[in-house]
Amino acid sequence: MSKPLQISPDTAIKLSKQLNVPIERLMHMPRHILLQKLAELAKSESEPASEEAASAKPAEEDPSQQ
Repeated sequence: MSKPLQISPDTAIKLSKQLNVPIERLMHMPRHILLQKLAELAKSESEPASEEAASAKPAEEDPSQQ
């Protein structure tokens, strides 16, 4: 059994909300599992932003409006 993670209470609360995991389970989660979940979370958060940036087209300026 692994010892509890050495993270602050604020960090534990934020992570438990983001990962949708109870704090007690988070604190005793193996470090490699936590890192894997954080990587998946970061990837899922960056994908919508990159898709929006790729689909956004720069607004063409109309010279007659200047």
